[in-house]
Amino acid sequence: MSDQNTNPIPADASTEEVEAAMAAHASGELERLQAELAELKTKSAELADQFLRAKAEAENARRRAEEDVAKARKFGIEGFAESLLPVIDSLDAALAIQNATPEQLREGSDATLRQLISALERNKVVAINPAASEKFDPHHHQAISMVPAEQEANTVVSVLQKGYLIADRVLRPALVTVAAPK
Repeated sequence: MSDQNTNPIPADASTEEVEAAMAAHASGELERLQAELAELKTKSAELADQFLRAKAEAENARRRAEEDVAKARKFGIEGFAESLLPVIDSLDAALAIQNATPEQLREGSDATLRQLISALERNKVVAINPAASEKFDPHHHQAISMVPAEQEANTVVSVLQKGYLIADRVLRPALVTVAAPK
C-alpha cells in the first residue's frame, strides 16, 4: 500500500491544501529517517566500541604470550639445573674429604657419575654408545677412521667418544672407528 492511500488528498483540494499535505508527509518521512539515522549511529557506536575492546583483548593476549615465551626461554633450563644440584653436592662432599683412599674416591666417583647420568636421562639426554659390530649410522655416529677388522664392513669397531641425544635430536654424534671393506 502506498503513502498516497494512507494520506489521501481530496480531489477538490486547493493548491495550498495539496502543498500542506505534501509538507506534512515530507515532515513525517524526515522524522522517520532521522530516527532511523539516530538508531544506526547508536548501533555504529556500539560496534566501534566492541571492535576496540576486541582489539585491546587481542593485543593483551599477544603481549601475555610474548611474556610467557620470554619466561620459558629464561627459566626453561631451571628443571635441568635443579637435577644437577645433587651432583654438585656429591662433588663438594668428595673434595671435602682430606685423606680419602683410592677406593673411596673410586666409589664416590662412580656414585656421582650415576647421579649425573640419571639427571641427564630425566631431562631426556641419553648416551649414544654403539656396540661393536653395530651397523654404522651416519645420523648418530661420526666415523673417525676405517680400520681392517674381522667383522662386516661399515660396522662399528670401537667407540672413541660417546655421543648424546636430547629428546631424539643428536646433541653430539658418537665418534667411532668403522670396519673397512675387505
